[in-house]
Amino acid sequence: MNKLLTIALVFLVFSCKTPEARRPVTVKTGSFIDASVERNKKLYAKEKVAIENLMNQEKKDYLASESGFWYYYNNKIDIDSLKTPDFGDIINYNYNVKSLNGIMIYSSEAITTQTYTMDKQELFTGLREGLKLMKSGEIVTFLFPSQKAYGYYGDENKIGRNVPLICEVTVNSITPNQTD
Repeated sequence: MNKLLTIALVFLVFSCKTPEARRPVTVKTGSFIDASVERNKKLYAKEKVAIENLMNQEKKDYLASESGFWYYYNNKIDIDSLKTPDFGDIINYNYNVKSLNGIMIYSSEAITTQTYTMDKQELFTGLREGLKLMKSGEIVTFLFPSQKAYGYYGDENKIGRNVPLICEVTVNSITPNQTD
């Protein structure tokens, strides 16, 4: 019995060792991501050329945003007392959506008047960033490359994948956040 107990203890001690890390079956490189980055750079360069050509044809004073899109003021408000929206402010606005060749995709009547709580609701990136530049009463035309618009997936309705857009936006009112 004593021998049996000793053998059991020896097996118990030697069978308890620290677990070893398992190696992955396949090692993945960043080749897919690298290819995707390269594809997106080429797409952006192509869209940028098309947008620059459009700006040159229109001969308007387009401004380049820090966010990667272009815009000009159809109606600019120079009253200092009016402010651009802050986080949580409620923006009432209308807009339309066109392709770069000027074909209407969604009219402002089809979209109807929108109400958006700044940075608290979903909105495509370019429009969200564009609204931050506007004051109540202003009308701005934006030129969005596809990654600032609906990107790879489109809107799953009328806007296809990787489509740059023109949006004319009118801010009707900005209501300051009342919860601060």
